[in-house]
Amino acid sequence: MRPITESDIRDSFVNCSKGEAKRLGVPRDLEEQPWDDLDFLGWRDPGAPERGYLVAERDDGGLVGIALRAAPGAARGFTSRSMCSLCLTTRTSGGVALMSARRTGEAGRQGNTVGQYLCTDLACSLYTRGKRQTAGGDFDETLTVPEKIARTRLNLTAFIAKVVG
Repeated sequence: MRPITESDIRDSFVNCSKGEAKRLGVPRDLEEQPWDDLDFLGWRDPGAPERGYLVAERDDGGLVGIALRAAPGAARGFTSRSMCSLCLTTRTSGGVALMSARRTGEAGRQGNTVGQYLCTDLACSLYTRGKRQTAGGDFDETLTVPEKIARTRLNLTAFIAKVVG
């Protein structure tokens, strides 16, 4: 992913109002992000821990931002092993949470959402590449890192399509 600015981030959101995008907490360490290792920029809002955000690059080079909300009780996490639906890493002790994204357009205005189990820290790209380790340990896979990256990107694209479709 290419480096992006706070302005780029705020302008990218498709499932929240411009006012909400203007008020959301953007990471302060954008210059320090490992851009070459990110399929998307994901973060939780420290001021509102039930909220999370992800910004991904589209095929045309533009950005798409998705506002997320963790399901009630997600901060406590699961007591058993759970799997992220994007990177397919397994986690224990609250490492995966059910998060929902309001759909765009008329469906979103009617209150429709898309739910996905995601890494609570939204660092899927780093887990996929082995740059960050899961506390629960991963399953042994025969896929190479490039194949895991392709799978994560495919899952991300499918999730975004459900939100904006």
